[in-house]
Amino acid sequence: MTETPTTQTLHTLLKTHFGYDNFRPNQQEIIEAVCDGQDALVIMPTGGGKSMCFQLPALALEGTAIVISPLIALMKDQVDALRANGIKASYYNSTQAQEETQQVLQDLRDDKLDLIYVAPESLSLLDNVLSLAKISLIAVDEAHCISSWGHDFRPAYTQLGYLKKRFIGTPLIALTATADRSTQDDIAQQLGIARARKYISSFDRPNLFLDVRPGQKRNEQILKFLDAHPFESGIIYCLSRKSTESLAEKLRSNGHTAKAYHAGMTAEERTKVQEEFLDDTTPIIVATIAFGMGIDKSNVRWVIHYNMPKNLEGYYQEIGRAGRDGLPSHTVLFYSYADTMQLRRFIDDATNAEYQLAKLERMQQYAEALSCRRKILINYFGEYLLEDCGNCDICKNKPEYFDGTVLAQKVLSGVARLKEQEALGTVIDVLRGSQNAQVFDKGYQNIKTYGALKTVPWRDLQQYVIQLVNLGLLEIRFRESGRLLLTPLANDVLFKGKNVQLANLLQPKVEAPTKERKPKKPKGTLFEKLRELRAELAREANVPAYVVFSDASLKDMEDQEPRTPEEFLEISGVGQAKMEKYAPDFLKLINAHLHKPKPQKAGKTIQETQKLIEDGLTLEEIAEARDLTIGSIHNHLMKLHEDGMEVDFYQFISPEEVEKINNATSQVEDSEKLKSYFEFFKEEIPYWKIKLGLYMGNSES
Repeated sequence: MTETPTTQTLHTLLKTHFGYDNFRPNQQEIIEAVCDGQDALVIMPTGGGKSMCFQLPALALEGTAIVISPLIALMKDQVDALRANGIKASYYNSTQAQEETQQVLQDLRDDKLDLIYVAPESLSLLDNVLSLAKISLIAVDEAHCISSWGHDFRPAYTQLGYLKKRFIGTPLIALTATADRSTQDDIAQQLGIARARKYISSFDRPNLFLDVRPGQKRNEQILKFLDAHPFESGIIYCLSRKSTESLAEKLRSNGHTAKAYHAGMTAEERTKVQEEFLDDTTPIIVATIAFGMGIDKSNVRWVIHYNMPKNLEGYYQEIGRAGRDGLPSHTVLFYSYADTMQLRRFIDDATNAEYQLAKLERMQQYAEALSCRRKILINYFGEYLLEDCGNCDICKNKPEYFDGTVLAQKVLSGVARLKEQEALGTVIDVLRGSQNAQVFDKGYQNIKTYGALKTVPWRDLQQYVIQLVNLGLLEIRFRESGRLLLTPLANDVLFKGKNVQLANLLQPKVEAPTKERKPKKPKGTLFEKLRELRAELAREANVPAYVVFSDASLKDMEDQEPRTPEEFLEISGVGQAKMEKYAPDFLKLINAHLHKPKPQKAGKTIQETQKLIEDGLTLEEIAEARDLTIGSIHNHLMKLHEDGMEVDFYQFISPEEVEKINNATSQVEDSEKLKSYFEFFKEEIPYWKIKLGLYMGNSES
């Protein structure tokens, strides 16, 4: 039996192959469990680092990991990214040439692969070879595809239940970005991992601005939005193929670089569009929901839904493709009743139509909500936020509220007295004292809350109950006839006097104002130069740009300005393989940028920085005015100070921050490296401020 890898071994592999010093939340615990032979069900939002949970165990364990993925079009990109990190990976699917297929099978027989990616439809073709290979683990990616309760059902996934029986003792890890409780249970049951531990990461993506707008004049609204977000990558999702084509043409006629993407295109056409999007050649894609799953493009700055999605799972997964680098990003959902009716027609003939309609109604309730949208999303996935997010259209343009505590208590009490067995309609009928057969046959006219809210119109009371669901006080159990249940927060209202504010239904909703920005072309900053170099290297290697480096890595290079291979290895996302392959090119560019002589124009000197400081400009304003990095400006500051000039550093950093930074010297892993401080402060204090704080501490000691 293979010995379980140590924590130190896992951290070494993480840095060597992936270039990261620390795991993201939940990753280490999941990886250690899989390496210990345990099964796992991982629910981790897009951008949370799901792939690491099986890629790193594949390196740590002896043998080959089988990765089952529905994304044939993306397998090559995923494998290219692994190979760029010095990992032995391959894929097996119907698109490969026969010679390539034979080589993959031979490598698998000879135990030369750490991972092999395979589509569920192709898995049976590998049966004979898998019998001869040593299988270290089985990873089922996009595992919600196995469940008819999920939002993206794929029949071939239902055949995967035999894997645990065939590969006895081999750990199986199932992963998905979105799955409600019903789907989670279905995944575990069908894969034969009913006892697997669930690892559910936070669904909160605070960097995403959530915006819902009325569906009138959508094209005009989108054009106005794009004028306010120039030179940014984004995705527009439409319901129909025809809409993607017509909208893409509309955008092109207005000067935007945009292309359509849908299932009616040939595989070659779709692949070409996808590659152009990944390489930033085509920044705007107008697509059906067939586009986006599995794409590791971190700099998508916005996602627009031209039509309302059919459920919150799909909506959440699609908006999750924006802002994967953690930077602020915008999401827009256009909503109209016509969209709802169209989606209902799509659902009518489905085998689980009642369940899907309940999900659609919840999506509609989100679109019509008058309370914080992030609360609604987070609550839907089983998390409960107490405070409003401040980063959605409702929070930016709050409606009028009234004290709805008594009304809420009556509703919650009614749900409790109905023993949490009834759906929304029946609960409202009982609270309003309706005299219909459904109420009388069950004897509900005899419970204490019967008629407790008889003066509230049916439609209004429905909206108030929906607000309570959106506030996280009630839960809708869709798979159980939509019955309403109390959440843990409901007890605070019923028994601890917690106040409940409800939105006034009479107040018209006003669209949240959008801050318009004038189009501004990117300047010749270090970041832009790094992007150009990355694009050139990616074209030479015939891989997407992100395979070379992510935007986050380039941003880290801009912030840290590494000059040597050792410093380059400290950049986030730079492992040993990428350091050896790319350090010469990137270091040459960085050093040339930092030492390039500036044209001798008036004011382009350190003294000009001094003058701008005396004029009261901030460091950011000086950097923008001078077309320099923040790091260069703070270097000017310290040079001016060393030359005897009095510099009031406290214009840029507070005494408390200086003290805080210098007190950390004895606590960081390596006090000689700025990155140690950066990580110690959880990336909340920028590099330039750390460097300035340390300089001031040394100057004053």
